[in-house]
Amino acid sequence: MGHLPSMRLLISHLHWSSSSSSTTLFSLRPLFSIPTFHKLYFLFPLSLKPCNPRTKTTVSHPRLTPNDTTLVLKKDERLESRSVNPEHIEGTSTTTIAAIVTSLGGPPSAVGIVRLSGPEAVAIVARVFRPARRKKGKTLGSGSWRPTSHVVEYGVVLDHHGNVVDEVLAIPMLAPRSYTREDVVELQCHGSEVCLRRVLRACLESGARLAEPGANHSENKLKDTEGEFTLRAFLNGRLDLSQAENVGKLISAKSIAAADAALAGIQGGFSSLVRSLRIQCIELLTDIEARLDFDDEMPPLDLNLIMDKIHGMSRDVENALETANYDQLLQSGLQIAIIGRPNVGKSSLLNAWSKNVQSERAIVTEIAGTTRDVVEASVSIHGIPVTLLDTAGIRETDDIVEKMGVERSEAVAISADVTIMTISALDGWTSEDNKLFNRILSNKKRFVESSTPVILVVNKIDCAPSACTDLFVEGNSFSKPIFTCAVTGQGISDLESAILEIVGLNRIPAGGRRWTVNQRQCEQLVRTKEALARLKSSIEEEIPLDFWTIDLREAALALGQISGEDISEEVLTNIFGKFCIGK
Repeated sequence: MGHLPSMRLLISHLHWSSSSSSTTLFSLRPLFSIPTFHKLYFLFPLSLKPCNPRTKTTVSHPRLTPNDTTLVLKKDERLESRSVNPEHIEGTSTTTIAAIVTSLGGPPSAVGIVRLSGPEAVAIVARVFRPARRKKGKTLGSGSWRPTSHVVEYGVVLDHHGNVVDEVLAIPMLAPRSYTREDVVELQCHGSEVCLRRVLRACLESGARLAEPGANHSENKLKDTEGEFTLRAFLNGRLDLSQAENVGKLISAKSIAAADAALAGIQGGFSSLVRSLRIQCIELLTDIEARLDFDDEMPPLDLNLIMDKIHGMSRDVENALETANYDQLLQSGLQIAIIGRPNVGKSSLLNAWSKNVQSERAIVTEIAGTTRDVVEASVSIHGIPVTLLDTAGIRETDDIVEKMGVERSEAVAISADVTIMTISALDGWTSEDNKLFNRILSNKKRFVESSTPVILVVNKIDCAPSACTDLFVEGNSFSKPIFTCAVTGQGISDLESAILEIVGLNRIPAGGRRWTVNQRQCEQLVRTKEALARLKSSIEEEIPLDFWTIDLREAALALGQISGEDISEEVLTNIFGKFCIGK
């Protein structure tokens, strides 16, 4: 009975369609559940196949096969199911873009690359590129370049006056065997910024459009985002959205672990998990909706099997969420402040820690208060980029310059992710150390909501080894002091292990995680987790099946946000606007 209004509307559409060819079955799809929709498909005559209302031409759509409960796509139809219409993105598929894709601004490199992508990429390059002579006494004329895909050709680039601007290698990658699944041509030039800009200018004068924010960027159109090459790869089905985000991570990776995690994401590690979870949600939703429509004709649901499936999905989501903290550390790294009284070996510790990476960063003397400003050094711990901050010795002083250094030291200690409290093995834990420590803790409570972990380091153990066993820290809750010698490097590995443990990375495999999730993906995984939890509660409380479908749809939509199956234009603009120009 519940379908009577929809049936009346369907019949009226069928009657009206005899005089109008623009009505399609797919325009009625929102009126029915998925099983009902496909069971009604046979009611339509062949003349009413789905058609494009703009062009009045028949188009194909995915249908359920008799033995399947999932859509079978014979081609990439991602754009037909996504809320972002590529036709609304002006010029995305009809224009050819060009950009310098190698870094500018630093020292000149030997080689630089200008990339073009779009339907006219080959034609534009043919106007500016002249291959070397193939036969003696015979050269190719203007616009007659006929490349073979993925075959490199040597030649020169000419400007619109016919002057040679550079010698290049042209690498054509014809659709769909390219990064964007469009015709792509890369011109390998000399790495001088002058050469690259002259080659790019020649391409732009021949009809290409610059792939960077232009005069219309205030209109918030996707065509003006910086990551337009990767955007096109996403819209053309070359990458899903999570893979596209990992392209950005790989470009900005600061460590080997970050690069490995991003590369694993590009190769589909996380995408395959999301795809599998979404398929399971849709299959379960299909089974339940089928019983809502045809309860008398179908066997009862196996609740134990359904609960097992939901438990497995929830476990996969939890495992993915565990990578979020690791991803944040890979992207932003850790800041570690080394604090303590003057002349306890803070600067020597920083130099010993970073000596395998760079030369000594801090000046070290026997004079107390040598360090007046914050000195930085970069190291890597277990693949995590770490910035070490050597601070001025904290003490009461009348020296104006030293007092400014002390204030900066306290500010750094407040904002750091981890604080290393350094004392000297010669002196042990003194009343001054206790006063300093309480001062730092008091400042943290005033300015920071969450407490920063503190590690106690006993330095200079080579000068007083017996003090290591007699050391007693009164009234403080350091779980375990780390004993170091900045001269020999002893204890540095123990200190790194303590840092990994205190930030929760000691459980990470030695090779790091194969892929990680960012904040946006994490939010959608949490949404999925909550939907599955509500679904389990509905089943346990024997709530009607209609309510199960609500939570399953919520989970499927959240997973679709991750992969880009159901994503808004605003989100895409935000994601691809963070990419470097040319990618």
